[in-house]
Formats: sequence, structure tokens, C-alpha cells
Amino acid sequence: MGARLLVYGATGYTGRLVARRAVETGLDVTVGGRDAGRTREVAGALGVEGRTFDVDDGAAVRAALTEVDVLLNVAGPFRRTARQLMDASVETGVHYLDTTAELATFELAAARDGAALSAGTMIMSGTGWDVVPSDSLALHTARRVADPVRLTIALRVTGGFSRGSLASSEGIEELGALVRRSGELVRLDGATTRSFDFGDGPEDLVPAPMGDLITGARSTGIEDIEVFLGTDAGFPDSTATTAGPTDDERGQGRYRALAEVTGRDGRVAQSLVSTPNGYTFTQLSSVEIARRVLSGQFTPGFQSPASAYGPELATSVEDTTIVDL
Repeated sequence: MGARLLVYGATGYTGRLVARRAVETGLDVTVGGRDAGRTREVAGALGVEGRTFDVDDGAAVRAALTEVDVLLNVAGPFRRTARQLMDASVETGVHYLDTTAELATFELAAARDGAALSAGTMIMSGTGWDVVPSDSLALHTARRVADPVRLTIALRVTGGFSRGSLASSEGIEELGALVRRSGELVRLDGATTRSFDFGDGPEDLVPAPMGDLITGARSTGIEDIEVFLGTDAGFPDSTATTAGPTDDERGQGRYRALAEVTGRDGRVAQSLVSTPNGYTFTQLSSVEIARRVLSGQFTPGFQSPASAYGPELATSVEDTTIVDL
């Protein structure tokens, strides 16, 4: 039997996109979810096996990981699923991936570095738009200066959001303006906006506690990091949205990220990445990473996308470009 991928959360908006892509790519896929009816529906539509289990049932999780080589967790909010699935994966020798954008989940993954190393497995959070493009961009830009010491990342997203994404974003304001200073996460007293130009003129972005505060340090070794975020109109209430953007809507909008790296000598380098809509990018990038792990391309322990696969990972996703400014 070939290497098998389990997509958990395959009944959600992003999960369905990811599972469909994995099947189209020719991977040996099993889909998982907590709702038996919806899991059977997705499994039947894709012609694959379905496994139903709740992440809080440890024995059921371990049983579901039987004959699985890679677990791709797409079940947000990840604060409710990641810890249980990470721990079960490490315990059973299964590689763990997820598509989170939640800072706490990146912290969980980083904290399991030693356990994953001992198990010979890789653990990677952020295999989607957050943080594959920005992490790849950070490493690309850091290599343009000598002795990089400071990293700033600006994220610009557009279009609608899925209910899962909005649920995951709940509580982000309570985290406040977090930055990394001398390798430690520090909360600033106030949030100061900063202007960035992604190609359509300058716009003000706000500080945001995003996963790059964790992954940027892993991929570049830089100890001073800050992240800014801009959207079309903030994040709407999670009850006031459809399941997610339509295929047409996903085809229209583009996401962008800008990285600025300062070297010890004061030299500054900036680079910009432009990608398809974040949900389309996540569909493609998460399956590409899963494909690589299934084929034996992995580094044990906690890895960021760029620490495992280099800055070229982002541009391996179709219609994604990086330009130096």
C-alpha cells in the first residue's frame, strides 16, 4: 500500500477544496470529520474512504491514524483541534500538517519540536496562505542582505471569508499588538499603523499577531519580527457570511505580502509576493506540501514551510510571483 494522506475537516469549506485537490493530484486520500453524515457525503463524492471521529476521543483519533502517513488538519478553529491531533500524530509516528492562521497553534507546533524529532516525524503549521507565501518571502528577502537582524511582514488580503476562517479569527484583537523582540514575544502598549504600498498606492495596515512571528524566526533566524495586516473592510461577524467565496469570487481577487528585512549594516531589502486568492492558494499549497512529505521529502521536528522547502516553495504554486522592490 502506498503512503496515505488523511484530510481531517474535509467537510468544511476549505477542507472540501483541499480534499478534492488531493484526489485530483492522485494521492491516496482518506477524508475525516466529526459528523458521520457529512463525512460519508464527501467521501462518496470523491470516491475515497471516510473516517468519522471526534478529536477529544484519544482512542478514536489513534485508531483513525492507522495506516496513515500524513495528517492534514483543515478543521478550524484550530484552538479546538490542533493540540489533540498534533499529540496523537507524534505518538503514532504520523507527520502532522495544518492550515491554521492562529498564533497559538504555531506556538503549539513549535513546542513539540523535540517530541517530533524523537519520533522522526515532521510537524508543520501554516501550510496554506498563512504562512507559505510570507514565510517563503521572508527567507527570500533575508538572503538579500548581510546579517539580517529585523523582519517586517505586511499582509494584504481581499475578498470574502469562510465561516471557519472567521471563527479562527475570533479573539485576535484580544491578543493585542504582539511583536518579536530579541527572540521573545512582546505585547506593545499601543498599536501604531504603518503605510505599505503593494502596487496600488500606499495604505495603512495595523499590527497583527500572525503566525509569521513564529515561522519567520524558524526560517530566517531573525529575532526581531513584526507583522501588519490589511483587509478590504476588516473581518465581518462569523454569523453574517456565506460558507465562503464562490469559485468566481476566488478567481477575481489576489492576495499580496511584502517583506522588509534590515541588515546589521542598516541596508534594507524589500520583496513582494502576489498570489491567487488565499483559499485557492491554500488548496494548492497544502496538497503540494502533503505530496512532498508523502514522497519522503521532510525534515523531522517543527518546521516552517520555508525552513523545510526553501523560498521557492511559494512560487511552485501556480500563478504566484515574487519580485524584488
